[in-house]
Amino acid sequence: MAPERKLYQKIKKATPKKPREISLYSPEYLAKKHGIKLNDIQTVKEISKKEKGKNVIVIEMSVNNNCMLEVSAKEKNSDNIVKIKIDNYKDQLKASSSNFPIEVYFLRNSDIPRYLSDGVVDLAIIGQNLIKESELEIFEIMELNFSKCRVSIAIPEKMDFNNIEDLNNLKIATSYPKTLSDFLDKNKLNCEIHKINGSVEIAPNIGLSDAVCDIVSTGNTLFKNNLKEVLTIFKSQAVLCNSRSFDNEKDVLLEKLVFRINSVLRAKRSKYILMNVPNDKIKAVSNLLPVLKSPTVLPLEIEGWSSLHTVIDDDKFWESIDSIKEAGAEDILVCPIEKMVR
Repeated sequence: MAPERKLYQKIKKATPKKPREISLYSPEYLAKKHGIKLNDIQTVKEISKKEKGKNVIVIEMSVNNNCMLEVSAKEKNSDNIVKIKIDNYKDQLKASSSNFPIEVYFLRNSDIPRYLSDGVVDLAIIGQNLIKESELEIFEIMELNFSKCRVSIAIPEKMDFNNIEDLNNLKIATSYPKTLSDFLDKNKLNCEIHKINGSVEIAPNIGLSDAVCDIVSTGNTLFKNNLKEVLTIFKSQAVLCNSRSFDNEKDVLLEKLVFRINSVLRAKRSKYILMNVPNDKIKAVSNLLPVLKSPTVLPLEIEGWSSLHTVIDDDKFWESIDSIKEAGAEDILVCPIEKMVR
């Protein structure tokens, strides 16, 4: 017979959380919690002094941010000059690059605007929706073409909606009170705003509000909570931004960083295509291709045929594919591009 088995269950006593006694942005908190000595990085000039001439640009991004992680992942196994290697470990607040003077801080989305505005960091990758909501003096450097979303108003599926006036006198729950308030004032609507930090979509189901104003990407969360999106009040995506001007040395580093990011972003929206074309139809096919400069033409072993190579935007290719085939192109091969430097 099998030995008798006993099930043991460990019971943990819930201990009440102590109230936070210091600010998230205070030197004491960062030093105690994360081991960061803000006394050493109060200003750009002090950074240069402490690093003894080593120029450091600090970029921060949230843990959920995919852009720079995606960029570094694309670069990880390559020795190309565009590569920026960033060592990132789980639950690590700060990471450094081994081949570029940069330090990356992984922070909560809601904390990023304040760190940037207070000068703790030089640059940030953050959503435009958080910049608008923060009301801080933050300047966009470039759009990064990822994490695209929208701040929208949603109502219960059974509620009728014909026009914007139907929102008047409703109670709206949101995590973006500033964005919502601006929209309501602009359209002269009188609504009661309930600020919620967390699961906004459950508010109508528990009777807290008549509608919600929340960030929407796919709409799945709204659907699962029997809500329907009726109005988009703000469109957002991730951007690289700063809050102050740099000295000449840091401007040079910023230009290099922007160049590297642009190289990867440009490659993501471009495709390298190869096709076989009769020699007498090369000019006709080339005229239909929205190429960067001029296609590369290589002769094939078969007489009278050549292989045509070029780089075009992905969306423009699908607009041109039918006319390219009609002009005589055959055996069309479409390849992804890792990086593209111009």
